[in-house]
Amino acid sequence: MLSESTLSDLRASLEQEQSDLRARLTEMGLLSGGELSFDQNFADSSQVTAERGEVEALAGNLRDSLIDVEAALAKLDNGTFGNCELCGQPIPPARLEAKPAARLCMDCASKR
Repeated sequence: MLSESTLSDLRASLEQEQSDLRARLTEMGLLSGGELSFDQNFADSSQVTAERGEVEALAGNLRDSLIDVEAALAKLDNGTFGNCELCGQPIPPARLEAKPAARLCMDCASKR
């Protein structure tokens, strides 16, 4: 079981990460329902295509991270934080300190 102090520290870390992720997605124009925009008149269309792929991959990773962080914050609110989503066992504190938004224990994560 995690101490209240540890839970408080993890919440603060998750809230900061949530804020950072939202800021990055907002900078990309993606949190307000916007879409990525690229210069269609750029001379090298293959470079635009490559750049678009990289940016879309980054945006997808940022969105996935935000979903994980928000799920962890919801678990903190409902008292289920720190349990593996697959096996239900407690996630070791060291893993949560390294990755507060972890959804799986190391055993289950390594099986995926």
